[in-house]
Amino acid sequence: MIQAQAEDADSGGGMSFRSTRTGLRAEATGAATYDATVACWQAIVLQVKERRPATVLLVDEMRGPSLRADEWRTLVDAMCGQGLENVRIAHVKPFGLQGIEYCEIFAREAGFHARAFDNEATAELWLRYGSQVEHGDAT
Repeated sequence: MIQAQAEDADSGGGMSFRSTRTGLRAEATGAATYDATVACWQAIVLQVKERRPATVLLVDEMRGPSLRADEWRTLVDAMCGQGLENVRIAHVKPFGLQGIEYCEIFAREAGFHARAFDNEATAELWLRYGSQVEHGDAT
């Protein structure tokens, strides 16, 4: 198992990455600030460029107030053209979605193949089977 870690000393959190059968698994911890969220996605972009996974599963355990809709829009706009367009992305917030539905909407409008989840198992199924899960056809 290959693992890389990035620490954010200011927020007491960080990022960890590992390769999986289906792609890349990223875990984020710490304070859920706009800057920390941008840093999270920038770290994911670097890992995607290096590893070239088909899928990204982000388990986002950052805590704090949700980003505003305009902040999600700015973040998604900043990710355009960074190499995430051909990667299936599942963003999991196990403590509740906390408004990341905005991120999913903006990401899909921008052409990303991305979904937001509050359950990791459902996210993993979607990463493997895509629309079959959405329509209840996965086996």
